[in-house]
Amino acid sequence: METAARAVNLVKQYGSGTNIVHALDDVSVEFAKGQFTAIMGPSGSGKSTLMHCMAGLDAMTTGQALIGDTDLATLKDKELTKLRRDRLGFVFQYFNLVPTLNAEENITLPLSIAGKGVDKAWFDEVTTRLGLTDRLKHRPAELSGGQQQRVAIARALISRPDLIFGDEPTGNLDSNASKEVLDILRAAVDEMGQTVVIVTHDAKAASYADRVVFLADGKLVRELLDPTTEDILQVMGEMEGA
Repeated sequence: METAARAVNLVKQYGSGTNIVHALDDVSVEFAKGQFTAIMGPSGSGKSTLMHCMAGLDAMTTGQALIGDTDLATLKDKELTKLRRDRLGFVFQYFNLVPTLNAEENITLPLSIAGKGVDKAWFDEVTTRLGLTDRLKHRPAELSGGQQQRVAIARALISRPDLIFGDEPTGNLDSNASKEVLDILRAAVDEMGQTVVIVTHDAKAASYADRVVFLADGKLVRELLDPTTEDILQVMGEMEGA
């Protein structure tokens, strides 16, 4: 299976001397193209740090983070910014929408910043699939949390990125809106061929993924394929009891 992104012997340290903290301790992991992966682990396990290093939002101490064949450590700041803009999509817990822009403007913002035109057919397909066609002129304050997250997902999809990263994308939503958002991410993989990687602490959310990788103390310790909520809860329970 083709790889969308991978970490090779990734180390991320904070502090120095006796105060050194290994947020990531020699992590190697691959994320397959066209697959939905969830990253889980106890608080402080390194799951968000892994995603931030893989997405070029945080610099690694040693090792490699690759998007396709591109090693992020070899890129200058401008090149890294361009890669994030052109090849990655981001969905965050708190939506990160611009309050003064309407939904349509928020969705097309990455293209506007890049000076690129909007592919109208793709825009229509994405917004129709996400049920946003009658909300495009609404500003974020006029939308529910679930609708705001749908706008954020549309924004992540609009440039047809190689990879979509989600940092607790359902963490700020009620159960109905969470299901809606996870169904959309699942459909993005199954129907639109996207690659999705999310960090979550929610077993139900992780059960939507094809694969769950578990971190503990900065190390990759377990993985599950075709996980059920029960499988995930069992592994999390074993990790907490260890």
